[in-house]
Amino acid sequence: MLDLRKNPRYPTRAKANIHGIFRGENILKDLSITGCCVECASMAILETGVHYKMTIEPERASHIGSFELLVEKKWVNSDNNLIEIGFFIVASPKGKQFQYYMDYLAYRNSNP
Repeated sequence: MLDLRKNPRYPTRAKANIHGIFRGENILKDLSITGCCVECASMAILETGVHYKMTIEPERASHIGSFELLVEKKWVNSDNNLIEIGFFIVASPKGKQFQYYMDYLAYRNSNP
């Protein structure tokens, strides 16, 4: 699949949670300044056009604290026992933590 995004998506293994929606451990698969993809095994129904507060807990190696993003569901793909959900990032209330994490991911991606 050809990825024609304006902003690069960086792979990540941070934890992601939307209280009351996601169940179990959920992984933030990739992240850009405008969107993200979350892998989860189980979830409640997400409405389209509704804003959800997602808590991100970056991997320990980043030395960056958790932060929240305001997101909106764009798509859902399910395959066997894995669900992938694409989100548009509406806002980042703690923008500095989000920007620090984006900088960390960009640096890590450019220096494997």
